[in-house]
Amino acid sequence: MLRGLDIRDMLIIDRLELAFQPGLNVLTGETGAGKSILLDSLGFVLGWRGRAELVRQGAEQGEVTAWFDLPAGHPAFAVLEDAGITAEDELILRRVNTRDGRKTAWINDRRVSGEVLRNLSETLVELHGQHDDRGLLNPRGHRQMLDTYADIQGDLDKTRAAWRQLADARKALTAAEARIAEAQAEEEYLRHSVAELDALSPEAGEEATLDTQRRLMQAAEKIRADIGKACEALGLNGAEGLVSDASRWLAGVADKAEGQLDEPLSAIERAMLALDEAQSGIATCLDSLSFNTSELEDVEERLFAIRGLARKHGVIADDLRGFADGLRERLAVLDDGARDLKTLTGNLQTAQAIYDAAAVQLTEKRTKAAKALDAAMAAELAPLKMERAVFATHITTSEAGPEGADAVAFTVATNPGAPAGPLNKIASGGELSRFLLALKVCLTQADAGLTMIFDEIDRGVGGATADAVGRRLAELASGGQVLVVTHSPQVAALGGHHWRVEKRQDDEATTSTVVPLDSDARVDEIARMISGDRVTDAAREAAKALIAS
Repeated sequence: MLRGLDIRDMLIIDRLELAFQPGLNVLTGETGAGKSILLDSLGFVLGWRGRAELVRQGAEQGEVTAWFDLPAGHPAFAVLEDAGITAEDELILRRVNTRDGRKTAWINDRRVSGEVLRNLSETLVELHGQHDDRGLLNPRGHRQMLDTYADIQGDLDKTRAAWRQLADARKALTAAEARIAEAQAEEEYLRHSVAELDALSPEAGEEATLDTQRRLMQAAEKIRADIGKACEALGLNGAEGLVSDASRWLAGVADKAEGQLDEPLSAIERAMLALDEAQSGIATCLDSLSFNTSELEDVEERLFAIRGLARKHGVIADDLRGFADGLRERLAVLDDGARDLKTLTGNLQTAQAIYDAAAVQLTEKRTKAAKALDAAMAAELAPLKMERAVFATHITTSEAGPEGADAVAFTVATNPGAPAGPLNKIASGGELSRFLLALKVCLTQADAGLTMIFDEIDRGVGGATADAVGRRLAELASGGQVLVVTHSPQVAALGGHHWRVEKRQDDEATTSTVVPLDSDARVDEIARMISGDRVTDAAREAAKALIAS
């Protein structure tokens, strides 16, 4: 509920602060007094797109602040949560427009974008008038209005869930078909590559091992000759024989050397053991370097085969086994594809059946609600002197979506037998206003916590019809809040709170202001609306009668 509006330096308003109340709030004033400026200012702070030039002449910037009461569960809380803004029961919006056109907005002192303001405004304020293309006249919103009237939120949630499941099932089937098609396109390559890799069966680390073996074999002849010479030099015909002779000669004379040869003989014995160990290792090395020429060819053939497959598939040699596993998985998609497609197709058919049933149930409830709405509209149009007009809610089949497969459009015919058409194409200005008002009365159950503004919606009607319009507005305002800009004394007389918009001029500037009216001033204002500039006693009496009626 809108509780207050503070306007500074906007158009011809220098400073204005208004405190609104629950119920029916009436704004009156002569044509050109500035009533539309109030709506422009409110639209500005709510982020609506409007006039480009808003800053008052001579001011550096214009500023509008609006504050609202938010009851528990108000839809605005969801918008604020999405924007990361914490709010309690009071909401303060502030927006500034500088002379150079820059606009800055805050919600509860948190800076926000115009988009956030616009999203929030949809939960706070609803504007209705003869050019109401963002509300009841917009056919794109008719289905949502009918759904709210029908109170089918549970069915909508069910249908949306079924649509998501259907979309997921369709996506899974499409993805599987794409994978199978891709596998089929490369089936020959996959089967040949897997067979080739399985035949070779490379192991991780095998390339390095084979490379080492190959280099060792290539150098084997040269190093084997040198190793053989070394082995012979250490053998019986070489160092081992000489050391053995030396040991034998010294042992033969050791007893005559008075112990002086004991240590040398021990050292020679150790040397003999070391020579034996060296000869054994050299012999083992010689054995390992013994191979046939075909063994080198085998090693080279396998090494080159592994490297060739690695280059062919663009992977390192150690990854060939993992690459082969990946190819086998792609083949499995093809081999198991028929079974998977059958399962996924079944899932899609089941999801489609669930969605179709939910959509049909939505259609049935919408059809029932449409008949009820049409009857309610007929009852509302009669007091508005449009008892011969026909309002009809048309439901047609549309492309399926998350909220079913129905298109909803409100149409009217101003007289029986006349062709029906969209609200804004068929009705005249006054008729359109009454159609909108009647429709809003029927749909008002959905607008808890929403401030409704009617901008001269009573234009073109008078007398008993204007009185009926006023009573419908008062009915809408009961338990809520309605602001109405009006030139009709019958409507103004039914207001619970009354303000007069005035234009003031002096030598320096023209300004607009808004004056709250007490009971006497209210009588005078309604009398002015009845009689014009010259307020007579008869007009005052007529105004009192209207207020008392």
